[in-house]
Amino acid sequence: MVKLASARDFRTYGPGLAKNRFEYINAGLYLIATILLLSGITAQLSSEARSGLVLIFVAFGFIFLLNLHDLLAHLAGIDFQLHLMTFDLQLAFVEFAVPVVQMLGALLFFVGEEKGYGHFEPAKHALNMLVAGPVLWVIGSIHNSCQIYEKADGHGSTWIWLGIFGSLMLLIGGLTNLIKVFKMQQMNGIRLEKLRGGAHERLVSSREGHVPLIIERQSLSHEPQETKVTLPIPTPAPASTPYKDVLIGSAK
Repeated sequence: MVKLASARDFRTYGPGLAKNRFEYINAGLYLIATILLLSGITAQLSSEARSGLVLIFVAFGFIFLLNLHDLLAHLAGIDFQLHLMTFDLQLAFVEFAVPVVQMLGALLFFVGEEKGYGHFEPAKHALNMLVAGPVLWVIGSIHNSCQIYEKADGHGSTWIWLGIFGSLMLLIGGLTNLIKVFKMQQMNGIRLEKLRGGAHERLVSSREGHVPLIIERQSLSHEPQETKVTLPIPTPAPASTPYKDVLIGSAK
């Protein structure tokens, strides 16, 4: 992209004429780090899972150092004046936010693997940061594509390659969808667990004229409870003695 080429002129990966060499080294080591990371994660499927963890540690160590070097190169290009990022969102998203997020994610993941934390500990936040890095890169690239900084030559026509890679991803998605449909068709005889209280169940229940059990329980739980008031039971008054009996008793 045009803006990425413009920003590249200001990045300083090393002193003097050696900056191009350091930029090549940075890109090459990052590629090696991703290969080590992929190999380490794949090794978790085998019996040598411990050796895979070593590869993961080394890979995240490289990713941390390379992103730190990349961040310093970007900041050196603007003389470490962070307020200049307010004039260029692509600079803030791509050149600054992506290395910081990737670096923190690699550090958290490294610490989490070493300490043996579970999925709900710092490892979860590390994975979120490692995912947020590429997302920020995409946002910065989209913002970059909407800007015109200089006249592009023939090398700026990258839409063909983007179309090829996009079509390839659609092909992979279509193939995966075909396999999923085939597997689901083969599982017709197996009773699959369905979502309870979902839209389809409520529609079928309304057609049949009754409410699903889960909805009945929810409605019963939300109904206000009746307050019972105990009234005192009236005691019958003692029967009065007739006047005739009183006269007979007094005569005796």
